[in-house]
Amino acid sequence: MSETKNTMSPLFTKENYKWMIIGAVIIAIGFFLMSGGKSSDPNVFDYKEVYGTTRITIAPILIVIGLAIEIFAIFKKK
Repeated sequence: MSETKNTMSPLFTKENYKWMIIGAVIIAIGFFLMSGGKSSDPNVFDYKEVYGTTRITIAPILIVIGLAIEIFAIFKKK
């Protein structure tokens, strides 16, 4: 009885993992920008600090770009 070797290639290659790491870093930067910094006086509500362009526009765009890169990394073939 002869044994047949069923060799399968790995699901992801090195390049897939590289793109996944890039996407994860971009998502982490987006969440970091969205969290913002600490207020100088916690008793005062600063409208510009909470609803700034960085937190409302740039951070979500970075997160969506990072998610798109993750999807690209998963579906990328040789």
